[in-house]
Amino acid sequence: MKIDDEVKGRFRNDYHRGIINLTYTVNQLTYRLMQSIKAHGLTEPQYNVLRVIRGYRNHGPVSISFIKERMLDKSSDVSRIVDNLLEKGLIIRQESASDRRQKEIDITDKGLALLSAMIECDKKMDMLLRNLSTEEVQMLNGLLDKIRS
Repeated sequence: MKIDDEVKGRFRNDYHRGIINLTYTVNQLTYRLMQSIKAHGLTEPQYNVLRVIRGYRNHGPVSISFIKERMLDKSSDVSRIVDNLLEKGLIIRQESASDRRQKEIDITDKGLALLSAMIECDKKMDMLLRNLSTEEVQMLNGLLDKIRS
């Protein structure tokens, strides 16, 4: 469905239409993903943190600043998210042996099991763009990268 019909609005020009279209689409996709994540008792930033930690697990524990650099939402309060995940028993946090000011974060077996149980969230995420061909997804990625450059 065209954005004009979705929001029943008028636009100053195609650039304005593009920004509104992008914002509306991101909000729609995020809502669908969040419903899937919420069913497992997590927020989107908590899910993102767990995936970051799991992704770098072979390299050992990670720091809060390491996690923050890899967050999708750069304004996230990673310390608070880590505290919440710690309370849920999904991660562990300990002082760094080399720098007592640094905290090392690692995922627990419970956290790994939760992510394994959430595999359908990954599949749903992939399916959000199912109506695009591989070439169209590659073009979309290129255009989004160009917008940010």
